[in-house]
Amino acid sequence: MPLKFFTIPVRDSEPAEEELNAFLGSYRVLAIDRKLIDLGENSFWALCVDFLPAGSGQAGSTMGKKGRVDYREILPSQEFLVFAKLRELRKQIAQAESVPVYTIFTNEQLAEMVRRRVRNKSDLEGIAGVGDARVSKYGPQFLAALQSAEVHHEASGKPV
Repeated sequence: MPLKFFTIPVRDSEPAEEELNAFLGSYRVLAIDRKLIDLGENSFWALCVDFLPAGSGQAGSTMGKKGRVDYREILPSQEFLVFAKLRELRKQIAQAESVPVYTIFTNEQLAEMVRRRVRNKSDLEGIAGVGDARVSKYGPQFLAALQSAEVHHEASGKPV
């Protein structure tokens, strides 16, 4: 997937925000990584946008009903199997806690866990929207599932 990088200054950010918003409105965004670079008065946000290019033919094929991303189309087959296991774990936890599944992790966050080969808590914290509370509460279960999937695939000789 192509990447686009943006810097948004903390001061006088309007022109850069307009450029970012125009870009985001023109493409199907898969993930956004952001980090605040603290340089005092010269601080800025650094953003990396992972997106599907317009007219690539992928945009239409990855969209399911209601405009949702079809991760079966985006992720390689072995990664999709791990993603599906994480979704099942999320569903079980959500049912046990009587909460919507997206309050635990979104599909995009689960896909990022798989893509990035998340192995520890700091890897989890690097995913957009995943904070300390989720990492503390759900991290151990998801990290164990990811590790189990990796060990299973290494034993079978297939890449994750």
